[in-house]
Amino acid sequence: MTSAILSALSVLTKPIGGKLIFCEALMAALQANQALLEERLRGEKGLYEVRSLREEVRAGVPWICIDTEDVTWSFVQECLLLLLSLARNLTLQLELFNQAPSPAMSRLRTPEMAPPLPPDVLSVAQQKTLGAALQFVVSLGLCPYLAPGVGVSLGRRSAFGKLVEGLVCHDVAPVPERRLLTTTAVLLELSVLSSLATMVYTRHLGDVMAALCQLGYRPEKGTTKEEKISKEERKNCREALQNLLGKVYQPIVIKELLILQGGPGTSGGNRSPLSQAPPWLRRLCGQLLSERLMQPNGVQSVVRAILEGGAGGESDWRKCDGVARILAACPQQSLSPDSYYSQVCPQILELLHFRDKLTAQQFQRVATRAALTMVQDCPMFALQYLLTPLFSSLHRCGEGQTQVTVEEWELTRCAEDLFKICVVGNSPSAPLLKALGEVIPVLFDLYCFTKKNASHLRAPCQEILLWYFGNSELPVALSTLQQLCAMDGGAGGVASGFHFAPGRDGGAQLTPSETISDEDDALYERVSGEQWRVECLAQLLAEMKDSDLPGDFFLELLQALTCWAAEEEEEEQEVYTSAMTLLQLEQHLLGKVTGRGQKLALLQVLAVMCEGLPHTLLLHKPTQVVEFIVAMLQRACVGLDQVRAAEGPVETQTLSMGMSLVATLLSGPSPLSAEDYSSMFRLLPPLEEISQRHPEVVIQELASDLRAAIATHGAYQPDNVTQTQTRLYSPTLHNNASTRTTQTPNTRAPIQTCIPNLRTQSISGDGDSLPSSGTPSRAFSDCLLGACDPEVPTRAVALRTLTQAIQNGDREALQNQEKVLTLFLENLEHEDTFVYLSAIQGLAVLADFFPERILLRLQEEYQNGPSSQKERSLETRLKVGEVLMRASRAMGDLAPHHGRPLIGVFLRGTRDEDRSVRASCLSNLGELCQRLNYALGPWAQELSTCLTALIKTEKEAEVRRAAVHVIALLLRGLSDKATEVLSDVLLDLYRALKWVVRSDTDDVTVLHAQLALEELDDVMRRFIFPAQKLEKKIVVLP
Repeated sequence: MTSAILSALSVLTKPIGGKLIFCEALMAALQANQALLEERLRGEKGLYEVRSLREEVRAGVPWICIDTEDVTWSFVQECLLLLLSLARNLTLQLELFNQAPSPAMSRLRTPEMAPPLPPDVLSVAQQKTLGAALQFVVSLGLCPYLAPGVGVSLGRRSAFGKLVEGLVCHDVAPVPERRLLTTTAVLLELSVLSSLATMVYTRHLGDVMAALCQLGYRPEKGTTKEEKISKEERKNCREALQNLLGKVYQPIVIKELLILQGGPGTSGGNRSPLSQAPPWLRRLCGQLLSERLMQPNGVQSVVRAILEGGAGGESDWRKCDGVARILAACPQQSLSPDSYYSQVCPQILELLHFRDKLTAQQFQRVATRAALTMVQDCPMFALQYLLTPLFSSLHRCGEGQTQVTVEEWELTRCAEDLFKICVVGNSPSAPLLKALGEVIPVLFDLYCFTKKNASHLRAPCQEILLWYFGNSELPVALSTLQQLCAMDGGAGGVASGFHFAPGRDGGAQLTPSETISDEDDALYERVSGEQWRVECLAQLLAEMKDSDLPGDFFLELLQALTCWAAEEEEEEQEVYTSAMTLLQLEQHLLGKVTGRGQKLALLQVLAVMCEGLPHTLLLHKPTQVVEFIVAMLQRACVGLDQVRAAEGPVETQTLSMGMSLVATLLSGPSPLSAEDYSSMFRLLPPLEEISQRHPEVVIQELASDLRAAIATHGAYQPDNVTQTQTRLYSPTLHNNASTRTTQTPNTRAPIQTCIPNLRTQSISGDGDSLPSSGTPSRAFSDCLLGACDPEVPTRAVALRTLTQAIQNGDREALQNQEKVLTLFLENLEHEDTFVYLSAIQGLAVLADFFPERILLRLQEEYQNGPSSQKERSLETRLKVGEVLMRASRAMGDLAPHHGRPLIGVFLRGTRDEDRSVRASCLSNLGELCQRLNYALGPWAQELSTCLTALIKTEKEAEVRRAAVHVIALLLRGLSDKATEVLSDVLLDLYRALKWVVRSDTDDVTVLHAQLALEELDDVMRRFIFPAQKLEKKIVVLP
């Protein structure tokens, strides 16, 4: 019976030979197929049952219009009758199938036999016939009767769709609204059967939803009485729509609702692929989308609906940011913002926990951006429903909480979520920093624990702490550091009686600590724990190499030490305790003990920082050097009130060191700027006090002279200022002070960038440069002056001579590398090709001889421009990029060591506003990466993400070419090692190259992609089919 009904449907829907070009031919085909079906139903005995069932169905439906003049609707009616006949037949057969089988059939079945197929399972040919019939029904009986803007019209789907729209007659019976209702009702009746529902909803879900929206929610204004449908029918359509939206896979429903919302319409001459929907439909779709979003797993459904379907699941950054903005904004249809965020925020946090590689990156980016946007736009709701659950595990570990054991998976999830939102998202805001600051002590305790053990939580904890201190305001960061050092009376970390213990999976868990009965052992544990915390803090500060926070914290400690020295005299005064009560006496003694403990903590932190951190980190800026001297002199002024302290050896050496540093600043070979003198004005009050109150006359005179030199900006500078070292330094003090004195010229070295001062410019005291053996020779000085000559040939020859001297290892040229480097950098801006190419060659040679120092300087020039704070021209930046590329080529086997910082510079450069800089960075990246070999492994994922995003989102063809060329150079440089180094991203790179070949409009980019695919093909062929080596092994047996 089922086969016979489908045979009848095939007769009705089969095409008649030739191409249908004109409307008359299509109409004739429809009429011919109807006539042929009637003829076969009457003439063939095999279709007798089909005709009987069809007549039975015809008699039971009220919508049959026998005398209709519309050929298309007549054809649709025949299709609907046959489809209903098929549905009723399948329903009857399923009822019989589901009944208990007969005993005879049960005896014939064996365990090896497959279960019988249900009768509603259709073959591939039958499904094809059914799909054609449904397509005719939707195209002729549903889509033409949708209102303008409702759904996607046939004309926008294909050129043939426009032809079909012209065949339908709207002005004959039945009215269009009734036709739409009939077709929709039949399709819904078919969808009761699961097999037929799959055919209907997988292909025509959007059309059915559009019809139900129009029938149930379209305003009745402007429609005639005949076109109106009853209230009961409208209510049924609304219920059917809600039932349909609840049954279908939610991401598909959301996609169709987004399509139903329509596009922006036609603006600026650009035609949108979607027509503009009417206002009532846009409001309805917005309400339905809000309902989908706020239901369980609604956020995940929205994200899947928008992001699924990409090529291989790669992240589309713009789509992710768009979805995040949608989730962060409370819809107008929501009852209240409180109810919306209470339902959405937990689902956003769940997006961070996906492990599937294809979806985790997209979901995590959406969750991160949504969370950060909520924190910025709605801090109150974000704090209540987002940040509080996010920090809950760390809050439970802290003081003042009802203590319970915190499991390993909770702490691991909390640390990973914080890392993704804070470090990866990298969008600091005041509410986020404030909320994170409350759990920083607990997080620091967890970090200290991971430093003692091998734990995968060490890296995320360290990165979170560095991010917090790097983005917090300076007073807040300093206060938090003091709290971590227990300088304010308490660390505020893990609650007493609990400690972190190793977990089974390499993490940590909070467990009750064992009680130590022995007081000595308890004291030892406490002291060693505090010492370890301070050492961990020093190691954390050592990671802040580009930050001023370590130096500011060091100066803050020195100021506290000075205040402590001033308070000692007050504490030594006799306190009359006889008049105190016992409570007052106890508070007085506890206050003294607490103060002593804080002072010991201060000395402990200072000792660890001086021992473990380099001076270049503690005194990172010239202003910090001045602050350091101010702290030393102020501490010496405090000691003047105590005669014994002022005459002690430690105080004398400290004062001598400070005044010698001031004298070195004033009498150095490089002149001081107005900014330097303005920062040194803070030295005037302590120098004046020393000149008036110090017991030694020599120090008084020197302090007065130093004060006069600073106040007059160097106009008055007595000779004794330049002789400070010989007057003050004793042999024992000279060794200690000399290492600090050499810091000052280095801190001011970047100020001297003017070419006329080359003769007086000093050499930095860093360990990379050779010690100066005297003034430059006459020939070398002439060469330096020649490099500043206005004549192009003279300047170019001088630059070539300096380059040759460095290549030959000339001692004088190597000693004056700072002068030579400054000359080469200044000549990069020259417009003549001969000059700036010579400068490029010289810089490349310098980078080959002193890679660590020169490459660091070139990176700064390439990213931030020159030290004069003027914006470096685009052409000059490109020239510096050429120098870095030549240096990368010359690295050889040292590329893995010196090339890692360059990768970060070039990756950041790919986000530059200028396309030439982006292309230059990609070119340099390709030259460098093909020489890194196995050292490229940690950067593989970041490189793949960057290159894939540029290939798919970059508008400039030049940049896309460079990105594809990087992949080609990468594969060419790694060769057979590509399958090992790029194992995690090789598939993503392959898909990106295939996408370029299929979709990119630039021929050169496509050519680069084809060349890269050929390189990849060679690599994979050698990997799968390795070369056969004919070797003969001779083994000598013992």
